[in-house]
Amino acid sequence: MTEPVRFVVDGEEFDVVRDGSSIHHTWVSGPNASYGFSVGGSGAAARTDDEVRSEIRAFLSGIDPATGYLAE
Repeated sequence: MTEPVRFVVDGEEFDVVRDGSSIHHTWVSGPNASYGFSVGGSGAAARTDDEVRSEIRAFLSGIDPATGYLAE
């Protein structure tokens, strides 16, 4: 497991940790403590910073502003 790297995407802060074949994204500036998402599988840990930012943007686009969680 690597140390977290802070990404700021569209004004939102995420700590990103590469862990074997997974990447864990914790939404630091979000309204819900420790909320985020993980990406796993072949090649996940090798994603570029631009790919990580793109995944974060996709995650944020699905957030319900009323709850701060992914919309159902």
